[in-house]
Amino acid sequence: MMTVDEQEFLTFTLGDEHYALDILTVKEIRGYESVTKIANAPPFIKGVINLRGDIVPIVDLRIKFSVGEAVYDEFTIVIVLHIHSRIVGIVVDGVSDVVSLTKEQVRPPPDFGVAFDSRYLLGLATVSEQMVILVDINELISSQELGLFDSNHADME
Repeated sequence: MMTVDEQEFLTFTLGDEHYALDILTVKEIRGYESVTKIANAPPFIKGVINLRGDIVPIVDLRIKFSVGEAVYDEFTIVIVLHIHSRIVGIVVDGVSDVVSLTKEQVRPPPDFGVAFDSRYLLGLATVSEQMVILVDINELISSQELGLFDSNHADME
């Protein structure tokens, strides 16, 4: 049972690194399916899918952060996120577990050594003797770097 100061995270892998994001942003986890390509989109934006009437951009974080091999097969996973009232899918190598962490378990992020810019990191935590990098997925997905939202969109929330 969770206590008040705990937060749940979904852990996932990109290459050899283990990451986690706020479970409350996760809408669903599904297999990769073919996407409709978007002309002139950056390589990490694979395209869009129609998910029950919602047009969902699919971002391959493996390409964006140059980690892991961008292979698309029956084992490729898409985490569908609900961020700033928009739905976005992120491609990852695998989904591991849901973990509960307290603030005391989270250490400040390093300034180096991980694929993500430290402004998108909440910190590091050790889970089952494995170092897990906590990603501020709201910040990352709504960042200008990914270009999925209008630059003034985040200000309106």
